[in-house]
Amino acid sequence: MPWCDDCSRFWNPNTLSPEGACPTCGRTLARHGEDAPPVPAPWHFKLLVAAAGAYLTWRAVQGVAWLVERVT
Repeated sequence: MPWCDDCSRFWNPNTLSPEGACPTCGRTLARHGEDAPPVPAPWHFKLLVAAAGAYLTWRAVQGVAWLVERVT
């Protein structure tokens, strides 16, 4: 989302002019067709996903052990 420092506002890319200028002040914010590179996920999010996966795997192992115990 393009940010205009002069207007202190985020603009939706389809509200900009074809040249990528701010509709209010005319300042060039982004060139047409130019997108910012994707931002990678932070390390602590990846750690959270790994911890949740490990927890759910352990709970699945416990569930299978409980089922085996109940059946026998």
